[in-house]
Amino acid sequence: MSRQAEVTRNTLETQISVSINLDGTGHSDLHSGLGFLDHMMDQIARHGMIDLKVQAKGDLHIDAHHTVEDIGITLGQAFSKALGDKKGLTRYGHSYVPLDEALSRVALDLSGRPGLEFDCTFTRAMIGEFDVDLIHEFFQGFVNHALVTLHIDNLKGNNAHHQAETIFKAFGRALRMAATPDPRMAGLMPSTKGAL
Repeated sequence: MSRQAEVTRNTLETQISVSINLDGTGHSDLHSGLGFLDHMMDQIARHGMIDLKVQAKGDLHIDAHHTVEDIGITLGQAFSKALGDKKGLTRYGHSYVPLDEALSRVALDLSGRPGLEFDCTFTRAMIGEFDVDLIHEFFQGFVNHALVTLHIDNLKGNNAHHQAETIFKAFGRALRMAATPDPRMAGLMPSTKGAL
């Protein structure tokens, strides 16, 4: 069964299209207008083995907030659509990722319930021209529309770029684990409730 989806979101603030293939090769084609965000989404694709295409135009003359949040929302919608009914999936995913002095942990559950716990204190407010507060907004948008429970913890780090990169790499790897079919669960819902 194909686990691909395309979603378009148009508002007065942003115009965004996302295409995703959960069984991809890690290829990405990213044009958000924000170089650092493209670099981070490339980590999701590469380490999640997800093919990801993002085209976005936003009101960057104001700031990057709407664009980053709305990309998170649209990615969450596409991810949820591509997952399908969730039967036979591993459901849970987790990863620790180091990068030099930085270390982050991500754990997630394809629960059907949106929830974000984000414990990351960045060592500076900006990475280049990118406001680190927007990393939380990206994941909040994703969680609300992918309907997943997501815990993100940056455990250590002195370099904000390294901190962010470990977060996105760990997120990609945790997504990959959770969305991987479990042969022993084939055709079964991975929940005692019978629904996610």
